[in-house]
Amino acid sequence: MRRIDVAENGLYVTLEITDAGDARLLHFGPRPFDESAVAEEQRHGFRLMELQLTGEDREEYHGRTHRATYPGLRMVYEGYLDVRNEWGRKLEIGLADPVTGLKAVSHLQFYDGLQVVRCWTQLRNEGPEAVQVEYVSSFALTGLDKEGSLDRDEKMRVFIPHSGWQSELQWRDYSLPELGFSHMKDRSSKRISCSNTGSWSSAEHIPMAVLENREAGTSLIWQIEHNGSWHWEIIDQYDRLTLLVSGPTEHDNHWWKELKPGEEFVSVPAAIGAAEGGFEEVVGQLTGYRRVIRRPNEDNRLLRIIFNDYMNCLWGNPTTERLLPLIDAAAEAGCEYFCIDAGWYAPGEWWDGVGEWLPSSKRFPEGIKYVLDYIRGKGMIPGLWLELEVMGVKSPKLKETDDSWFFMRHGKRVKDRSRYQLDFRSPKVIAHADGVIRRLVEDYGVGYIKMDYNINAGIGTETDADSFGDGLLQHNRAYLAWLDGVFARYPDLVIENCSSGGMRMDYAMLSRHSIQSTSDQEDYVRYAGIAASSPSALTPEQSAIWSYPLREGDDEEVVFNMVNALLLRIHQSGHLAELSPRRRELVKEALDYYKSIRADIPQSMPFWPLGLPKQQDGWMSLGLRAGSRLYVAVWRLDGEEDEAALPIRGLNGTAPRSVRCAYPAGGLGAECGWDAARSALTVRLPQRRTARLFEVQL
Repeated sequence: MRRIDVAENGLYVTLEITDAGDARLLHFGPRPFDESAVAEEQRHGFRLMELQLTGEDREEYHGRTHRATYPGLRMVYEGYLDVRNEWGRKLEIGLADPVTGLKAVSHLQFYDGLQVVRCWTQLRNEGPEAVQVEYVSSFALTGLDKEGSLDRDEKMRVFIPHSGWQSELQWRDYSLPELGFSHMKDRSSKRISCSNTGSWSSAEHIPMAVLENREAGTSLIWQIEHNGSWHWEIIDQYDRLTLLVSGPTEHDNHWWKELKPGEEFVSVPAAIGAAEGGFEEVVGQLTGYRRVIRRPNEDNRLLRIIFNDYMNCLWGNPTTERLLPLIDAAAEAGCEYFCIDAGWYAPGEWWDGVGEWLPSSKRFPEGIKYVLDYIRGKGMIPGLWLELEVMGVKSPKLKETDDSWFFMRHGKRVKDRSRYQLDFRSPKVIAHADGVIRRLVEDYGVGYIKMDYNINAGIGTETDADSFGDGLLQHNRAYLAWLDGVFARYPDLVIENCSSGGMRMDYAMLSRHSIQSTSDQEDYVRYAGIAASSPSALTPEQSAIWSYPLREGDDEEVVFNMVNALLLRIHQSGHLAELSPRRRELVKEALDYYKSIRADIPQSMPFWPLGLPKQQDGWMSLGLRAGSRLYVAVWRLDGEEDEAALPIRGLNGTAPRSVRCAYPAGGLGAECGWDAARSALTVRLPQRRTARLFEVQL
């Protein structure tokens, strides 16, 4: 028996290698391993990896879970590597199947100063025959509930981020029985699972979750870093809870992969973190990790303000005549990018004709470069909207294409919402995409691209693939490689990641993109909850929030709109040129204030004084901790109460030096104070559907 104990950055990992060669992950957490927490008869279930090959057996009553796999149960320990690299410490644990000759390496990459590791599995077929993979875990951990004496039904809570178009980031936390997973036996066919199938990675759930042990006071967090299909599940075995995290699987996502002798496969990476405390503490660790793995870029340091003409404004119908007054108003307000959104490439209806990406002479009689140069002349950086991964069914570009450009299923092109899905494994597609980017950047002088993606390509493509899901995974990775090439050629170019708002909010994309569209939500009141939740899924400095004062609104509507975005990334819109002077001044005041605090945002950590927002809440709040200063956005939505107390944790009884309403100046009738007994910021907002931003100086 061999034991490997690792203590790194506040994380503790314990591996056990049995005399028979079983590799077991006995512990992963923020505290050292307690030997008494795992009985000897349970340890067989603490496998480091699950791996299912076609034609192999399954053990025990497993239902649809991915436990008890073969050759997962048969893999034996082969070696261990402990090294350091530019990120921190790295462990590599080698396993081998003595029957097929398939070998696996489980990678655990630590990051200095962070309680997060990135995990993935590398498979290599060193046997004489081909093998077919149905499932491989990127991370497997048993014993999630082993700390504490209470039953798991009482002490464990699962936080799941539900999502949907215009309803992104709807966190809910559940007990296990509330999800139908009551503790009635030492194992069950039931699982708690979230899965995505298709090219919208966050269409129904953000690819992450949190598990909290409230008795032990510790939490585990994970995110799957993939821009396509993925899967995670919580199951039970040997009377302990197990987490299995993976990319696509055959049973859940139509993915199946054949490895011929000598071939390799690398699983989708996942980040796993653990911390003392609850949701905010583990999200803080993941926020730090997200900043470390992100492509270094100027945009996330400068946080320039973007004006985009789409939302509650031109709605994809730009012309020179409509744009010039908006450009003037945006420049006067203090915007620094001006992005012309959809429609610039077609004289009329454009939805099903996209793909050529040449400007419409009808919309821009003087040429689009005239408008882009006008933007630049006003001191702003010009931008354009693209949807480069698709081609409309009526696109004039289609005459230059063939089936090799597109996703194919059952011999036909994949079509969704009157667009075809381009396959970024195709050299012809890459040449086309590179040409469009070159033209926009080098010929038009564009410095900002809003890259939208409004279809879901479904289970994948059959072209040059072992399965539909294999084709999708290959395409996903090819798109990322193409994106890396674009940023290598144009390092100062800002490309916004947009997929009908937030339908592709994942850290395969966000490790490259500096900014993420969070929603297409058109109602500024409903947007508040999405904005307040967004720093759970991405760093605040990457979270783009629409602010779109309405023509018919009042002062409070403007303030509410601006507060939605002030702690994140401002996506300004709305008919600014048509607002009253007073309301335009409120916009400018907000943008000026943002410029005074934005240097704090990339170093800040989010917190939620009133808990994670729900659309049904009467009050919501989001805070950012930045050194000795706290920024706290507060929204009053509905309900009779006009006052709220916002507990601020971590002050240890120390009263702040000052509390003030920072926006709008003077508070516009709002009141604030400090309740020392409750260590809480107290706020009074006399009207419903109002919002304010407060500063607390410690």
